Amino acid sequence: RGARVALVGPSGGGKTTVASLLLRLYAPSAGRVVVDGVDVRELEPERYHEQVALVAQTPSLFNTTVRNNLGYGLRRAPEEGELEAAAARARAAEFIEAFPAGYETFVGDQGAQLSGGQRQRVAIGRAIVRNPDVFLFDEPLSNLDAALRHDTRVEIAKLHGQLDATTIYVTHDQVEAMTLADKIVVLKDGEVMQVGAPMDLFNMPANEFVAGFLGSPQMNFFDGKVTKLAGGGAKAGFSGDGLDFSGVRLVSSGKAAGDTARLGIRPQHLELDAKGKLVGRVTLVERLGTETIVELISGNETLFRFASGEATDLAVGDEARFSFDPARAHLF
Repeated sequence: RGARVALVGPSGGGKTTVASLLLRLYAPSAGRVVVDGVDVRELEPERYHEQVALVAQTPSLFNTTVRNNLGYGLRRAPEEGELEAAAARARAAEFIEAFPAGYETFVGDQGAQLSGGQRQRVAIGRAIVRNPDVFLFDEPLSNLDAALRHDTRVEIAKLHGQLDATTIYVTHDQVEAMTLADKIVVLKDGEVMQVGAPMDLFNMPANEFVAGFLGSPQMNFFDGKVTKLAGGGAKAGFSGDGLDFSGVRLVSSGKAAGDTARLGIRPQHLELDAKGKLVGRVTLVERLGTETIVELISGNETLFRFASGEATDLAVGDEARFSFDPARAHLF
């Protein structure tokens, strides 16, 4: 109870199916869905939906005031939880106080009087006052612009510190998953690829998919072969694309010297080095203000990227050399 879990993955990965199972829209073909120690199939539908509050991607609000929309959630609160509902109402009031005209602001037909961000705040507030055991956020920020998405993400993070409820966050946005969750579940084609703390998944990916999915820009990959094993099979050497390194973290088990492998290294872990073994020709430079991303192509026609928080004078057509710490690389 009280955990923050993010379900992430590409389209078709299974995020929506898991959310539908949690909402009892589907019955699981195997396993159980348990809330607070109780199998949800044993609960009456009305009681279950008092325990699980959904905040959808496009909130459905009533054509009335903000106050009345919040009141709908209060009317559904169980009688034995009036004190908890009062506390939840107070939290909702704090959450919505940014409204220019307050609670009497009219929601309007299809949000005519409220912006997308305000409508989402009302939907979250309506979920809060129900005092549920589980909050299910189903991509609630995807329809907002970048600035508003950041502000609402910060509000949700602060809100969690005030609530003793489990939060399940369904998203395709890895930034939201990394910043809002204590634990991330990475899904692909209906299978769980890895589960763990955000930085554990970022630094110690269990497979190539997780390594490439988490991180922006995406991890660089180079084809080659295993040259030798060390550390009881936990470390290995790599040769390919002009690179020759030892002491690389071996992710795939069962590899032997001479087997094909792919070396993964994050763009942020590359360092400009006149004597570096990784050589590339610049094809694109993106100066984003806080970060510069340089896209290059190696001698073997492998596309890779270099990312730095410092300014660089690299230009399209230039040749650049890079080095990196093998301990920060991964061999798949």
